[in-house]
Order: sequence, then C-alpha cells, then structure tokens
Amino acid sequence: MHVYDWLADMGIEQPVEEEIVEIIFKGGRKSFFRNPGRLELHAGDYVIVEADRGIDFGTVHLTGELINLRLRSVPDEERTGLPRIVRLSGLTDLEDWKRNRGKEGEAVQIARGMVERLKLPMKIADVEWQFDRKRATFFFTSDRRVDFRKLVRELAGKFRTRIELRQIGVRDEAARLGGIGSCGRELCCSTWLEEFRPVTTQAAKVQDLPLNPVRLSGQCGRLKCCLNYELDQYMEALNTFPKIGVVLAMSTGSARVRKVDIFRDEVLVEFESSGQLESLSLETVNEILGRN
Repeated sequence: MHVYDWLADMGIEQPVEEEIVEIIFKGGRKSFFRNPGRLELHAGDYVIVEADRGIDFGTVHLTGELINLRLRSVPDEERTGLPRIVRLSGLTDLEDWKRNRGKEGEAVQIARGMVERLKLPMKIADVEWQFDRKRATFFFTSDRRVDFRKLVRELAGKFRTRIELRQIGVRDEAARLGGIGSCGRELCCSTWLEEFRPVTTQAAKVQDLPLNPVRLSGQCGRLKCCLNYELDQYMEALNTFPKIGVVLAMSTGSARVRKVDIFRDEVLVEFESSGQLESLSLETVNEILGRN
C-alpha cells in the first residue's frame, strides 16, 4: 500500500486536500476521483465514491504530489470527467462492505456451477460486487472467445442485478486472488506491481539459473516476474567477465572458461590437457587475456 510513498521519509507527510485522489478497490483496481468537498484524506481512509449508476466503496491509495506524477499518463480530456468522492465512510458502510465481500465466495461457486452446466470453455476466477449491489462483475479466464450471453441472463435472474463478465489473463487472475510466493512474501502482482512485462527464459540463462519450469514458474503458471528484477545488474556485471568457452593461454597450458561467479569475482577454468578445474580471480583472468 505504501510502496509508492517515497515522500514519507522526507518529513513532509501531511494530510493533503487535493482535487484529485487515487482510490484502490478489490483486486488492485485503481481509479482517479475528484475531491470537490476538499475532504481531508490520508492513504488508507475508507471512502464512498460515485460508480456506474450508484456508489462504491474504496480505499484512498495516493494523495498529494504523487498524484501529479501519476496523472502524466492520463490525457487532459479524461481528467475533466472524473467521478467524485461522495464522503468518508462510516462504521455502517464498513459492515455492509464486509457483508458484500462475504457473499462473493458463494456467488463464484454458483457461477461456476452454471458454467459447468452450460459447458462453456471458461473458468470463473473472481467476482466483485458494487457497494450498493446494483452491479456484479465476474472475472473469468479462457483460452478463446466465449459466447456467454446465456450465462449473463441466468446470472441476472439469480442475483437480480446488472451482470458484467470480464475476461482476464492468468497473470491478472493471480493478481486478483493473491497468495504467497516461493520467496515467502505476498505476490508482487497483488501488492505493488503496476504492469506485467514480458519474461523470457533468456533472463534465467543470463542469471545462470537451472531451467526448471516448476521452480521458474509463479502461481499463474507463467515465468516469475522477479526474473526481470536483477537482470540488468547481471548483464552489466557479466560485461566485465570473459565469455564462456574462451581459451586462456597460460604458462601451465591452455584453459577454457567454463563458469563465472559474479558475486565472488571468480572464473572457473578447465585445463585442456588434464581436464583439471581451477578457480581464478577475475583480475588474474583479465591479466592473462591482456597478455594473450
């Protein structure tokens, strides 16, 4: 929640009465809202906001100077039509919101039963109720386009509200559902990651990781996003090392580079005559290459 608040350690954190505030909803969905009442808002405050044909419940995510940076990616014409924050939420609103969240699991199970009965090639991942229960958005994953018109009619008849079905990818599904990664921390995609960038097996090769699909894949079944985090540092460090397979002409014979260790600044070489392995420092290898 506070990973973006880089102003917090500068001693200037204070409530800001800004015209535009970023609100976060279930599943990490974020939107900008106007604050015409100049409410005193802090990150983490619960608020009632305008929604499609009603009202919704959200949490203040960003205020202050950070909003100006975030708004750079929003066209000017979209800023004028932003919905507004109605008021700060009270205890009754919080209880109603928790009650809605408690019923979402049952709604998912009902929708999955309908999908199975209609034999649709899709998987219901999650549902999000609007605070006033005037709309329910069902999120699903599928490998192809799905004709879900009959499903929408049955869901509308069951829940007596407006139904919206939205197709998402498997990474978006993992972000919505959340969980704990192999590192022991919450998933990056469900906490702070803003966008998904392509991840390739080349990133694992550069970092000398074993190409084990089970260990390299996240809960979404795709390559872990964290494989990109240190990739640039690895590539920069490897520029100072010789390439794998380079032959060194030494006084004791020719040796071929087999492995490099960027953390210890060491190079593992194999002597071609005896097959013996020896670890040399990077400085020593560079001196040899210079003489060669």
